[in-house]
Amino acid sequence: MGYFLMVVILVVCVLLGAVILVQNPKGGGLATGFQGAGQVGGVQRTVDFLEKATWYLTGALFVLCIVAGMFFGNATQDVGIDESILPTTSVPAGGAVDGGASAGE
Repeated sequence: MGYFLMVVILVVCVLLGAVILVQNPKGGGLATGFQGAGQVGGVQRTVDFLEKATWYLTGALFVLCIVAGMFFGNATQDVGIDESILPTTSVPAGGAVDGGASAGE
């Protein structure tokens, strides 16, 4: 489920980037190609579509990131230390480790 969610977030990011790059920062964008045909309404509809697509994709990305945060947020609590890879230490018969120094010195 987590990988599917990450793929959906990636697809939404790519689509959002494409929609933003199609737009012109001065208000023309994709609509500039239709200026020769006249201002019948096709240009305004294209701009409205791109603006709505930007808002919807942004909202979808926000919601998906919140859901992914909730989904992956508890993953670190279940991760434990694999004790089979830790080095084993033995305690001397006296029960205390002296660190290599002898008591007589």
